[in-house]
Amino acid sequence: MNKIERRNLIKASLGLLNSTLKLENANLINVFSGEIYLANIYIYKEFIVDVVQCSKDKNKPADKIINLKGKYLAPGFIDSHMHIESTHLTPYNFAQIAIPKGTTTVIADPHEIVNVLGEEGLDYMLQASENLPMNQYFLIPSCVPSVLNLENSGAVVGAKDIEKWLNKDRILGLGEIMDFLGVINCEERMEDIIDVAYQKGKFLQGHAPGLTDEKLSAYLCGGPVSCHETRDGFKGIEKIRKGMFVDARESSMSKNITSIVENILSKGLKSPRNFTLCTDDREPKDIIENGHINNCLKIAVKAGLDPIEAIRAVTINPAQEVGLEKLGAVAPGYFADMVVFDNLKDFNVEKTFYRGELVSEFGEMKKLIEKKELEIEKRNTVYISNISEEQLKIRTPKREGIIKIKGIYYEDTKRTFTRLKEFQVPVKDYFVDLSSTELNFVAIINRHKGNSNISLGIVENFTMRKGAVGTTYSHDSHNMTIIYKDPKDALVIANRLKEIGGGVVIGENGIIKDEVNFPIAGMLSNENAYDTGKNIERINLLLKDMGLECDSPITRPSSLALIVIPEVKISDVGIIDVSNKKIIEQF
Repeated sequence: MNKIERRNLIKASLGLLNSTLKLENANLINVFSGEIYLANIYIYKEFIVDVVQCSKDKNKPADKIINLKGKYLAPGFIDSHMHIESTHLTPYNFAQIAIPKGTTTVIADPHEIVNVLGEEGLDYMLQASENLPMNQYFLIPSCVPSVLNLENSGAVVGAKDIEKWLNKDRILGLGEIMDFLGVINCEERMEDIIDVAYQKGKFLQGHAPGLTDEKLSAYLCGGPVSCHETRDGFKGIEKIRKGMFVDARESSMSKNITSIVENILSKGLKSPRNFTLCTDDREPKDIIENGHINNCLKIAVKAGLDPIEAIRAVTINPAQEVGLEKLGAVAPGYFADMVVFDNLKDFNVEKTFYRGELVSEFGEMKKLIEKKELEIEKRNTVYISNISEEQLKIRTPKREGIIKIKGIYYEDTKRTFTRLKEFQVPVKDYFVDLSSTELNFVAIINRHKGNSNISLGIVENFTMRKGAVGTTYSHDSHNMTIIYKDPKDALVIANRLKEIGGGVVIGENGIIKDEVNFPIAGMLSNENAYDTGKNIERINLLLKDMGLECDSPITRPSSLALIVIPEVKISDVGIIDVSNKKIIEQF
């Protein structure tokens, strides 16, 4: 604000200038004092100018008055870590369903689309999120590709790129620094990337799955300050004690809030300031039916967290985590981003205010969101060359019989952790034959321009009993990932994914059974949230019928290629030992 704008706020706070809006009789949740009390809130344009207890109000003039009749009022909810791409929605279609749930700010890491399109992908997210009635802040992806030389994505982002991109509007810092081994081992690439943002005083978002003891301390000394990869509550306590922000996650696939909250409470840590809630990867139907950050609040309170502390974890805590000084509180001088809800158990959102304007009420948008038309939304980014069925078979040194081969084993049917295992598999005419086993093949096909890599492996406990599934939404390279028994099915799926520009395709007996299209960068739908949600739910139900038992079957295939999650994954260059950052020989 300039001095004239500040002067107007002062005049409105003193009653010398009409406030543009007054909210009366609100049960205010004060995140600073930890109190709840009846208050009136005066707003001038985008800012709060006064907060006063009802009994002490001098009834200053206001152009408009809304009586909240004792309903709870809190700061607008902030999602401390998410990927808009994981909703498979454009930024404006995501806003359409998140705002009525009380979310007024998201801290988004667009590393999914940047892995495909580089700077063009970042610019697309910024352009598609302009002038929305919510704050969509972005972080620059720190690991594109996620681990250098162990996968090939559609772009390579280095320190010079990041230094330039940090000057773009609504960029807060570095996105999740996934190459935790590169940080701990002081590898030059990660040191240079971190230093660019560190020297500018920017936020450094972390990613530290399984790190404990001196390795966790080393990672923190390297610069990152947060972690959303805390799956077990007892590990969250160590991170909190060491000053790390724990962004407790409740995605459509990984549900960690309950464990973290229960462990925090068991140690008597009632109100850690470095604790937030986030969604990370949440599907449209999940948001529409269960909620967004308001659902995280509900889960945290059900697990035993005090409601005021839960509110702090989605308002002032994340605002202070990323350095947003005038967000996260209902107080003079703060942006008038606020949420009205009915109780401290279910957090049913009734009204959402963004910068002093009522933008949603009782689940419906009051503010029109314009659908943008951008060139990237019409571009096919799936560039695979013509491949043959034979390229989707694992050739062996033996002609017939049984052979030992190293592959990937899922620990259980829901988690993404995988381990190395040696299998004994049948061989027929020099190729591995899995038709009589419960194992599946996995193929990673590089789908980016200028690269034709194909990597094949074997996976156990993927639990797909029949058919095949392929996707171009595959963390983090977003190469084409196909899980199958019959190479004929894999070939049909690969060709279909190329034709439609990406998405998720299911095949069986050489024919396509169903699909959902993500033509924008192979990961985003160009349809609204409701239609996209229905399409994803239909695919999820079909995959469950095929044997997948996890909460988000559509996301399960992508976890195989996530080479920053322990212990063994697969990329377009081979099977990867995540902990030691090396390629594993199959035979």
